[in-house]
Amino acid sequence: MAGSRDYWFHTKDIHGTHVILFTEGRELTETAIFDAAAIAAYHSKGRASENVPVDYTQVKYVKKPAGAKPGMVIFTNNRTVYVTPKLPVSTESSSQ
Repeated sequence: MAGSRDYWFHTKDIHGTHVILFTEGRELTETAIFDAAAIAAYHSKGRASENVPVDYTQVKYVKKPAGAKPGMVIFTNNRTVYVTPKLPVSTESSSQ
């Protein structure tokens, strides 16, 4: 479902899930980068750590090699940010 201009995030050298940031054709903001990276770090084995390295790149630079194990990908043109794992704070108010 991700388009080639969307972004893929995954912890660097740490097992975990990847996060896709749908850009809808807009430029990526620094806040969006750090929020998506923090979510990827939260859903990794680095969850209890601080300054977790998270790689990110556009989806078009992520490839699954032929015959590779499930979840194995290679990627290029990436950058790395360091974040503290966390989920975003909901801005929705709850009604009782």
